[in-house]
Amino acid sequence: MPFPSVAYTDAPVLESDADAILLIVPTVSEGAPDPAGWEGLMASLSAVGFTGAAGSFQRVHVPGVSTPVAVAGAGSNPADAALRDAAGTGLRQLTGFEHVAVKSLVASPWRPIAEGAALGGYRFADYKKKAAKVRATRVTVVADEAPADSDTAAVAAVAGAVALVKDLVTTPAEWLGPADFADAAVKAVEGLPVEVEVLDENALREGGYGGILGVGQGSDRPPRMVRLDYAPADAERHVALVGKGITFDTGGLSLKPPASMVGMKYDMCGAATVLAVLKAAAEMRLPVHVSAWLCIADNMPSGRATRPGDVLRTLDGTTVEVLNTDAEGRLVLADGLAAASRENPDLIVDVATLTGAITVALGNRHTGVMGDDEAVATYLAASSRTAELAWQLPLPDHMVDDLDSPIADLQNAKIGDPAGGSLFAGLFLRHFVGRVSSDADAPRIPWVHLDIAGVGMNKSAPFGYTDKGVTGATVRSLVEMLATDGVR
Repeated sequence: MPFPSVAYTDAPVLESDADAILLIVPTVSEGAPDPAGWEGLMASLSAVGFTGAAGSFQRVHVPGVSTPVAVAGAGSNPADAALRDAAGTGLRQLTGFEHVAVKSLVASPWRPIAEGAALGGYRFADYKKKAAKVRATRVTVVADEAPADSDTAAVAAVAGAVALVKDLVTTPAEWLGPADFADAAVKAVEGLPVEVEVLDENALREGGYGGILGVGQGSDRPPRMVRLDYAPADAERHVALVGKGITFDTGGLSLKPPASMVGMKYDMCGAATVLAVLKAAAEMRLPVHVSAWLCIADNMPSGRATRPGDVLRTLDGTTVEVLNTDAEGRLVLADGLAAASRENPDLIVDVATLTGAITVALGNRHTGVMGDDEAVATYLAASSRTAELAWQLPLPDHMVDDLDSPIADLQNAKIGDPAGGSLFAGLFLRHFVGRVSSDADAPRIPWVHLDIAGVGMNKSAPFGYTDKGVTGATVRSLVEMLATDGVR
């Protein structure tokens, strides 16, 4: 298992059989007394200059304690988010111990600390000849009150979902083409009440999935569409999730420069996310119908590849002039959104590493969110509760004309005009969201677009429970949304 198992105890941490102890410490004030049972702790912290600032971590010697001790700072306002980050910081850096006991020196519930520990303790089984120091495989969190069964199930499901995204996205593209990804999706939900349908290139052709086929036709590895369906008998709402799954993105004939192509195995992050979220919903037995559409293709250049200027016919009959083959994510999502719309769900959410422009606009910590205001507000409320940063962007009416093509219904890019690139992409996707009824004037199905191109991969220093590399961003927010607003 790529993340540690997490258990509860109310026994004193010094009586634990753990190999090491992690203390979560708030901001340390001068002259603060030692907490009960930890005589000499404050002097030890003072000796190494540890202040308890958020994000800080230190190994310390505590007089009379033979078990190795480390401390992680929770800052001056140790609410749930700070406790989660502190536990994640500690488990990420406290290596070389199989079993770690965690205790907060401020009163705190079990779940945020357990969740942070599970997330921070993730490790990828890499391909190095010399193995790195191991992170803990077992964590015991000391808390005053036992967690509810729903909390223990949620921690395991959410940590497992984030780990699944990290495992899939980190795997080199040579070993995770479209068919491999489809097989991995089937395997991920084995034993769960989830129906799976995999459409190969022949089924896609017969079904009219021209967007996915057009993107994938340049590769020797044909595209796939995977539909997963979790439909419990007590479900009162149906939420459809659509994910971009480009297993490697060269840009196609609109070839990326070499530096921009590095890391493009990451372009299937959206599809990995929606797979993982549906899996978590099924494991938690949430009373909400969740379907997931994984739009999977390799974007490669060859004599068969789509050329700039070619026209593709998507699933809903819309024709698209492809001016830039590196704007391919919106083409596969067009088919996914149209397919999801046919089932008339109560809400559609698409997740995609869609545009470099979103990173220019919002940096690497905020997810770009677009869509219907009410639906967006629902997602933003969930992201606020989970402390995953997100920001709503507009879908301006004055930009709709930019989608027009002289020979097709739409064009997929604004060549030579980078202004509002993320907004243009959002408007393009909105076109493929269906109506709530067959009436042409009916409102569109409520829809949220999550552009995770900036947040899905952390290219800078680790922070909190987040390593350098794949982050699993939006997984926790989407699970939270399904567990609360998804059942209304």
